[in-house]
Amino acid sequence: MNSPTLDALDRKILDALQADGRASNVELSAKVHLSAPQCFRRVRALEERGVIRSYRANVQPQALGLGVMAYVCLNIDGGQFGRVREIEASIRDFPQILECHTVSGDFDYLLKVVARDLKSLSQFLTDRLMQVPGVDDVRSMICMEEVKGPSPLPVDLQP
Repeated sequence: MNSPTLDALDRKILDALQADGRASNVELSAKVHLSAPQCFRRVRALEERGVIRSYRANVQPQALGLGVMAYVCLNIDGGQFGRVREIEASIRDFPQILECHTVSGDFDYLLKVVARDLKSLSQFLTDRLMQVPGVDDVRSMICMEEVKGPSPLPVDLQP
């Protein structure tokens, strides 16, 4: 997606939706001072342009028994770079992996992983992730405490 042009009203809508994704169109239009039909059209346009990617509930991991969060650095075997898209597809298939980013530096990927406990994290890394053909090196960092959780994107930062 190219960098979309967003005007002040689009930014207000995005800010309001990030604060409350369940707001009705009428509530949203009142917050951003637009008529309901105009607000609906703008939200729909933001969705169609890919600016709004999805709507979802932000669930507390502990409520699902997921007591461990870790960041995992992963390298691909140098001889396996021809299979990089296959390896990435395997990574996408693991529900324990919440995020995956290609990164610069000493590692190829940075993963955000959840697990029930340290033993299940270890089993996942050893028995599943490290068994993906082409995965060469895996290093994990256990999160001790969440200082700042998932946050809305700052809609007013200028490029």
